[in-house]
Amino acid sequence: MKSSLIDKIKALPPLPKTIIDINKIYADEESCVADMAKVVEHDPMIVANLLKAANSPLFGLSKTITSVAQAVSFFGMSRTRSISIHNSMKKLLNVDLQPYGISSEDFAEISTVQANLMMKWYKQIDKDKAEKLYLATFLQETGKILIASEVIQEDEAMSFSSEIEMTSNIAMVEKSYVDVSSAEVTASIFEHWGFDDDFINMIRYSDDPIKADDDIKEFAMALNIIKTIVPVNDPLSDMPINFGLKKAQNAGYDVALLQTAIDEIIDFLDNN
Repeated sequence: MKSSLIDKIKALPPLPKTIIDINKIYADEESCVADMAKVVEHDPMIVANLLKAANSPLFGLSKTITSVAQAVSFFGMSRTRSISIHNSMKKLLNVDLQPYGISSEDFAEISTVQANLMMKWYKQIDKDKAEKLYLATFLQETGKILIASEVIQEDEAMSFSSEIEMTSNIAMVEKSYVDVSSAEVTASIFEHWGFDDDFINMIRYSDDPIKADDDIKEFAMALNIIKTIVPVNDPLSDMPINFGLKKAQNAGYDVALLQTAIDEIIDFLDNN
């Protein structure tokens, strides 16, 4: 990894106290939804984003969720934690994804689509694993923010953007410019912030799951498949979907389950 990227990671501000408290609550087996709600309600920005997410047409609720307690109860502790951390990342990092040809709003939408596709797919396989993968999927592209910053700083945004627009292998383009992929940068960011090893490594090896330890390999492969289907430069188009389905088939998954999840996501996006 380029020394300038390492310096950027080391210079990142610490996690907000709310996120630290949320992680403590989540890790405490004696804690409950009410404990999580008490922590969340002290951060107005997290509250606003949590309520916005809960009332998204994606969930099709018949009644509007108006309180933190309702939202946390609806999402559960794992997804509440995921949404809270995802939104805090956007505040901590200056989001300029112009080299990738997308806006900060596009980036947030793509991350949400990736996470929801993962949940729809993996809850049909293993609900506990789906919950574990949800946060990693939500955050796995975070490293692109620092890579974009580096590319802009080196005055290479135009050429980088041209290559990203045409490629079916974003990680390869990233490595050609900054020596590492966004998966590796993301892993280093969350290592800097003290996240657990399993979370870090499933992201670190998501570009090359075969290199992951056996207990991580399945998670890294699932992340790889989702970002293949929903790449930032061509999300949910025919070619990425076909590539992703082929990867899933080669990895031994029941492709029909993944196709069902994809169809549900596309149908929602087409009608909203």
